[in-house]
Amino acid sequence: MDFSKLSRFFVFLFGLCLQSFLQAHFINNKFKNYTFGIDYERNTFLKDGKPFRYVSGSMHYFRTPKYYWMDRLEKMYAAGLNAVQTYVAWNYHEPLPGMFRFSGDQDLIGFIKTAQEVGLLVILRPGPYIDAEWEFGGFPGWLLNSTKKMRLRSMDPEYIQHVDKWFDILLPMLKPLLYENGGPILMLQVENEYGSYFECDHAYIRHLEHKFRDHLGPNVILFSTDGDGDSYMKCGSLQGLYATCDFGITMNPAKNFKVQRDFEPKGPLVNSEFYTGWLDNWGLKHHTVNAVQFATSLDLILKLGANVNMYMFEGGSNFGFWNGANYPPFHPNPTSYDYDAPLTEAGDLTEKYYLIQKVISKYHHLPKKSVSASLPKGSYGGAFLKKGASILDLLPEFQRTISKYPFFMEDLGLYFGFTLYRHKLKASVVNASLVGRDVRDRGYVFVDGEKMGVFKMQETYVVNITGKARQYLNILIENQGHITFGNTINKNFKGILLNLTIDKKNLTDWEMYPFYNLQSPDLALQTSFLKKAMTISSQFSSLKLPSFYYGFFNLSPDEDKIYDTFIDMKDWTKGQVFINYHNVGRYWPKKGPQVRLYVPRTVLKPGLNTVILFELEEAPCCSSCPCLARFMDQPLINGTVTKK
Repeated sequence: MDFSKLSRFFVFLFGLCLQSFLQAHFINNKFKNYTFGIDYERNTFLKDGKPFRYVSGSMHYFRTPKYYWMDRLEKMYAAGLNAVQTYVAWNYHEPLPGMFRFSGDQDLIGFIKTAQEVGLLVILRPGPYIDAEWEFGGFPGWLLNSTKKMRLRSMDPEYIQHVDKWFDILLPMLKPLLYENGGPILMLQVENEYGSYFECDHAYIRHLEHKFRDHLGPNVILFSTDGDGDSYMKCGSLQGLYATCDFGITMNPAKNFKVQRDFEPKGPLVNSEFYTGWLDNWGLKHHTVNAVQFATSLDLILKLGANVNMYMFEGGSNFGFWNGANYPPFHPNPTSYDYDAPLTEAGDLTEKYYLIQKVISKYHHLPKKSVSASLPKGSYGGAFLKKGASILDLLPEFQRTISKYPFFMEDLGLYFGFTLYRHKLKASVVNASLVGRDVRDRGYVFVDGEKMGVFKMQETYVVNITGKARQYLNILIENQGHITFGNTINKNFKGILLNLTIDKKNLTDWEMYPFYNLQSPDLALQTSFLKKAMTISSQFSSLKLPSFYYGFFNLSPDEDKIYDTFIDMKDWTKGQVFINYHNVGRYWPKKGPQVRLYVPRTVLKPGLNTVILFELEEAPCCSSCPCLARFMDQPLINGTVTKK
C-alpha cells in the first residue's frame, strides 16, 4: 500500500470537510440575525428581534413592463414605503399546460430582486387564486373544460393536482429570496379572500398551507386576507395563517380592525388592502377616491400603530387580453388599471402621492434620495390607416373544427380573444329570429358579408336575419375577459353555450375557427398572422365587417427621444390595438370611460412603427373622414360613458 498517497487523500478529504464546515458556519452566521416573526404580547411584528411596522404599496409586475420596474419601485421607496406587495399571476407564467415563462416581463424573480436593490421588502401573494380584476382571477384558462367540470378553489383532486404542480415549480424559486435567507420576502399570503367564496373548504386551505411549509420551511409567516366582516373572516382564516383584513377610507379604523381582533385577539393590526382608488368597468363612470380623505384616513391607521398596504400604489395596465370581468351583472374591465392610484398607469406622480408622502413622514424617516420626476410623454400626431383583410378573408389562416353543435371556446383550446362560428343556411329566411340565449360575451352576426346585428350578454338574445339557402351565417364571438370574482368562476365559459335556433329549430352542422394565432404566447406567430392581415386584399368593402386596419408612423431615430404615448381611439368603435405587432389592449370609446390607451415606449422603436386595429363594429372611414389613429401625450380614462 502506498501510504504517501493515502495520507495525501486524507489531507484532501479533511480539507473538503473543513471548507464545507466553514462555508456552513459563514452562511449561518451571515443570516442568523435575519429573522421575521410576530410578538403577540406587544402586538407587533419583530424584524431581527426589533419591533417593526410595514407601510407598503401594491404594484403588479405583470401590469408594468420590466423596463419600468426600477422607476416605479424607486418612486414608492421615495414616498416613504418600506415594502411592496404583489400578486403572482399563475396564468401569466403557465399560459399552456407545462409551458412555464419566467423571463422578460414575466421575470418574477427579477422583480423581487429589483425591489430589494431599491431598498424595499416584499409581501408576496402567490395565490393560486388572486382576483385582482385580472383575467380569470389569475387561473389559467385551460383549467376550464365543460366535460370535466372541475371545482376550483376546493379539494377537487384534478384541481389540486394542477395547483400542486404549479407550486412545485414556483415555491422552490422563492425560497432563496425569503428574508431569513437574505432575501426581501417577509411573508406570503395563502389563497386570497377565500371567505368571500362559497366553498368554505378549510381542508383546501390547510392543504395549501402544508404545501407552502413543505417548500419554504417552518419559520416563514403565512397570512390570509379577507374583508372586514365576521362572515368573510370565518371561512377565510385558519389557525397557522395570520388573519389580516382589508378596507377602504374610514374615519374610525379601530372599528374596522375590530373584525381582525375577533380572529386575532393579539398581534399586529394589518390592513392588507387599503384602497387608494377603485376598479373601472366599461360603460360605467371612472372611479376616483378623494386624495385628502385618503391621506386623512391613512394618518388615522398609522396613528393606531397598524401595518398597511395601499392597494394600488401603481395600478398599471391590462395589456392584450389580460383584463378580467365582474359578475353579476357582467361588466368587463377596461385596458387601463390606473385605479386612481398615487402613481398613474404611466408612473406619473399625483397629488395623492405627495399627500401620502407627507403623512408617512410623520411616522417614518423619509429616505434622503429625492423622488424622480414623471417621465416625458410623446405627442406623435396621426397615422393614416388602410383597410386590410376582414375575418372572412382570413379563414384559410385559421384551423377549422367541424361539429354537429358548437363547442365552447375553452373546449377548442382557446382561452382569450375570438372564435368565428359558421353555419350554412339550409333554407332561405327573411327577417327570421335567430335566438341565442347564452352567447358569451359578444357575438357579431353576419350573413356572408352583410351585418345583421350583435348578441350581447345579458342584453340582446335575438337578432333578425335575412339570407338565402347555402349562404353562410357567421358569428364572431368575442371573449371579453373571464370573470375574476364570485361564485360563478367554475362555470366561466365562453362562446355559444346553448344551441342557436331559427323559428325554434336548432341549428346543426357548425364550423368553428378559433383565433389561436392571436392567443399564442409566441409573438412570432402573432406577428406572422398580423402581417398577412395587412397584405391580403379584402373581398368586402363593408366598414361594418370585423376587419383589420393598418398604418405607419415615424419616430425619432434617436432611441433616447422615444417616449411613452397614448393612442386616441375616440373616432373608432370597438376592437383591439396592436403596436409593432404587440397587443396593447382593447378599445371601446363609445362605451367609455377609457378613450386613450397607454402605449409604453417598450413597444415603440426608432424610425418606422406599425399600428394595426382589429375593428369589430364599424370603422370611421369615408372620403372626407379618412381612417386615423392619433398619438397624444396625455391620458384620457374618464371620457364618455353610456350609463350613469
